[in-house]
Amino acid sequence: MTQSSPLPPAGAHRPRRSLLYLPGSNARALEKARTLPCDGVILDLEDSVAPDAKTAARDQVIAALRAGGFGRREVVVRVNGLDTPWGESDLEALTHVAPDAVLVPKVQDSGDIARYDARLGGFPDRVQLWAMIETCRSLFHLESLAGACRTSRLACLVMGVNDLAKEMGAELEPGRAPFLSALSMSVAAARAYGIGVVDGVFNGLEDEVELEQECRQGRVFGFDGKTLIHPRQIEISNRVFSPSPEQIAWAGAVVEAFGQSENAALGAIRVDGKMVERLHLAQAERILAVQAAMADA
Repeated sequence: MTQSSPLPPAGAHRPRRSLLYLPGSNARALEKARTLPCDGVILDLEDSVAPDAKTAARDQVIAALRAGGFGRREVVVRVNGLDTPWGESDLEALTHVAPDAVLVPKVQDSGDIARYDARLGGFPDRVQLWAMIETCRSLFHLESLAGACRTSRLACLVMGVNDLAKEMGAELEPGRAPFLSALSMSVAAARAYGIGVVDGVFNGLEDEVELEQECRQGRVFGFDGKTLIHPRQIEISNRVFSPSPEQIAWAGAVVEAFGQSENAALGAIRVDGKMVERLHLAQAERILAVQAAMADA
C-alpha cells in the first residue's frame, strides 16, 4: 500500500477529522460541544446567526471561551466579514479571549488575508487565521491565497461549498460534480504551502450513507477532515478520516525500514515485497504523527 492518507500537513498539532459548526446564538449547543467527540468546534457568528441575534451570539461565544472546558478540541470562531456591521466588533471582542483560530468568510484574494492578518495584530501569536473558500473569485486566486501563509497567520483553508453553489448558480447533487475542480485545486494550493485544508459540510441530516460517501470523497481528494452541522455526523467523519490499521502498519514498516543504517542513503527500498521511495516515507511519518495525536487526545 503506497497511497497517501488524508492527514494534516507536517507540523500540524491536532487532527482535524471532524470540525462541528455551532451557532453562537444557541447556548445549549455551546454547552454540549464540551462533551462531543469531535476534533474541533467552530463557534459561528456568521451564517447561522440572524442579524438581530448577532450581538447576543457574540456575547455568548465570548462567555463560552472565557469559561473554557473544551478540552483537547480545537476551538475556532467564525466571525462576520469586515465589510459587515458586525465584523469589527467580533474581532475586537475576541482579542480578549483568544480562541485557537479565527475563521474569516468570503475572502477573495491575498489582499483580504493581509487585511485580516493586520487586524489580528493584537492577538497572541498562537492564534491562527483560517479562511473560507466560498466565492467564485477566490477560486482564481487559490495559489496566492494559500501562499499568503508565508507572511501572515494563515494556517487553514475551509471549503464553503454551499455559498459557492449559490454564487455559481450550481446544484449540490451527490458526487458534487460542479465543484470537483474547486475541491481538488483548493487541496493542491494548501499542500503547496504546507497549510491545512478542510472539506465543506454535508447538508443531509438523516442520510448517513451519502454522508459517508462524501467523507470518502473528501478523503480521496486529500482533505484533512470535514466540517459538520450536526453531532450525529461526527462518528462517520472521524472513522473515515482516521488512518486505518492497515495504513498504520504500513507506515510503521516504512519508517522502520528507512531507519536501518543500510538504507540511510537510499532513495528507494523494498518493504513487504513492494518498492517504496522517500516520498512514501514522508507520507508514513504523517500517518504516524496523526495517529499519535489522536492517541494523546
